[in-house]
Amino acid sequence: MSRLARIAATLALLACAALPARAESLIAAMSSHQIQITSNYTGSQLTVFGVVERDGRTVARGDPYDIVVTVRGPRRMLLVREKERLGPIWINRTQRRFPDSSIFMTVASNRPLNEIMSAETARRERIGLENAKQLKDAGLDLDVTTARFQEGLIRILSDKGLYSTEERGVTFLSNTLFSAPIDVPATAPTGSYEIDIVLYAGGVPLARQTTNFEVVKSGMEQRLASGAHEMPLLYGLVTVIMALLLGWLASVVFRRD
Repeated sequence: MSRLARIAATLALLACAALPARAESLIAAMSSHQIQITSNYTGSQLTVFGVVERDGRTVARGDPYDIVVTVRGPRRMLLVREKERLGPIWINRTQRRFPDSSIFMTVASNRPLNEIMSAETARRERIGLENAKQLKDAGLDLDVTTARFQEGLIRILSDKGLYSTEERGVTFLSNTLFSAPIDVPATAPTGSYEIDIVLYAGGVPLARQTTNFEVVKSGMEQRLASGAHEMPLLYGLVTVIMALLLGWLASVVFRRD
């Protein structure tokens, strides 16, 4: 090997050694990737299991590991209206549209977010209910009116059980093994859900893993929903006929002589 080739090989090895090694990585799995809605469906719960894999050459960190799990549900165009009282009636005053917004969202962590990272880091990483709703290409600061409507949107969906924050929703079973139960209420819509799992130490993100699950209708509910979309005219006629028959039957049963 020539001297020039040896120098090039040495520089290549030094360059590879200078690259930052990925000290930690995440491996995550779910108890199930599908929730089926049946006639007696009242909600469900999934569990995310994960392990932190460390490079054998990695020196133990001074800060403990933290895990933040963010679950986002089907995305829709959401409209928030502000009502104003005008005499005895309420009228719509102003409104804001939130395109491509998640109908369902929950943020779980092993301890409160303000103990894991600074507010600036949370905004930059889009962690938390308020920050997760910001678009990736949007600025960090919202105007006062939009921020007020966003707070209203979060409050409305929280009251419906679709938005939540679980400050102790992640449990470390060991130094590197963790689990996080995810409650999916009966009001959660059908569709695809994304789970974003981020590993932190000292407020710095170290690794990220994503997975997903879906909520689907099954059995009679699925057949009725498919029929309503595929044959809307026939579905409407059958519904009207059934309503007339039930009305007639009720009049016969409860007829007063």
